[in-house]
Parts: sequence; structure tokens; C-alpha cells
Amino acid sequence: MLGAGSEIGGAILGELAGRSLQRAVLAARDPDAAARSVAVAAPELATTAVRWDALEVDSHAPLVRRAVEELGTIDLVICAVGMLGHHAGLSMPPSEVDTMVRSNFAGPAAALAVVGTTMAEAGHGTIVVLSSVAGVRARRSNYVYGSTKAGLDSFAQGMGDALVGTGVRVLVVRPGFVTSKMTEGLDPAPLHTDPATVASAVAKALGSRRDIVSVPPVLSPAFAVLRNSPRGLWRRIAGDR
Repeated sequence: MLGAGSEIGGAILGELAGRSLQRAVLAARDPDAAARSVAVAAPELATTAVRWDALEVDSHAPLVRRAVEELGTIDLVICAVGMLGHHAGLSMPPSEVDTMVRSNFAGPAAALAVVGTTMAEAGHGTIVVLSSVAGVRARRSNYVYGSTKAGLDSFAQGMGDALVGTGVRVLVVRPGFVTSKMTEGLDPAPLHTDPATVASAVAKALGSRRDIVSVPPVLSPAFAVLRNSPRGLWRRIAGDR
């Protein structure tokens, strides 16, 4: 689990632990906090928590090597790294834009590059990348966040195509607004969901052949239309008049 402090990531581990998942390596900036959180979500899961920061690119390869040593082989990697960005627009100074781009896109992409190569060499595995519907079409109010998710989403899809034939699969998950500790105090968007619902959708998608899944599912056809709608109409729909 890359970004094991994620509440959604913890819910996914809890869901999978109730099925067949037995062991996991938790990579997070605060490994102790991540271990405590996952122990609540998945008490039966055997875990090893390690300190890891997505912005420290040189740490990616050693982390993956340690995971292989701990687990013997890697069957599943869940990338849940990211910063929340509901108001990530013009109000953000350059330093914060830089941090968000590296945290949500550049850092995770560099880590996934190592993961993809390692899994391809092993000849098997699944990579789950938590993206967002915000990346399908960026809104004026949070275009910095939306663009970073768009970048990661595109990277994951391209890597998935490149890995065809290696035995490795990439699943891109696009939740809408998720009510969680990170979004406390914010007004839920229409069709909002929660970590448990996202986790259930991920578990179901892992048993299918899908490459992309939206949560809730209705967001997929909705954004297929919205991403191609006229800009003026999109601004009104998104509340960015």
C-alpha cells in the first residue's frame, strides 16, 4: 500500500482482508499512524509498516525491494497517495502548486514506474491506482488538483497498456466526492460516496476484467458527456460561473 495513511486505502485493505488478503506492507510518511489505522480497519491482516515519502524518489526502489523481501512476491499494489484539493485553484501560491503536483502526480508516478517494472519481471500482479473524477475534466475552483489527478490517471492508463502481455494489470479507480475525515466540514457534492463503498467497488472490480471503474458507477456515463460539453455549460454545471 503506497500512501497507507489513506482512509480509503485502509477501507480497501479491510475489504480484501475479509476475502483472501493475508499480508501487507504499509508505506507511509507516518508508519505508526498508518499501522494503527489499518489495525482498526483490518485487524486480522498481518502488516509491516515502513516510513516512505512519495516525494523522495530515491526511496522508491528500496521500498519495492523490501516489500518483495517481506512478502516473497508482490501480488497487489494499491496507490493511495495524494493531497486533497477542493480549493486548489488561483488562490494557491507557486510553492503549494509545486507540492501538489509532486505529491499527486510526479511522486506517485515515479513509484509506480518501479512497481510496474518489478511486477513485469515477476510476470504477475495487479496495480490499483486511486484517481478521481476531478481528473476527467478540471474545474476552475480546483484545476490544480484536477490536473494532477488527470496526469496520474493518464500515466496509469498508459502504463497499463504498456504492461499488456506481461501478466500485470492496472486498475484505475475514479471516486467522486468521498465523505471521510479529510473532507469533514465540506459540503458533500452530489452523488457523494464513502470509503467503504469505494472499497467494495474496488474488490468487485478486481474480480472482473475492467481497467477503469467509477464510484458510484453513474459517474462514468455522466462524465463521458460532461468532458465533451461546451465550456460555458460545464462552468454552470460545475458551479464555476
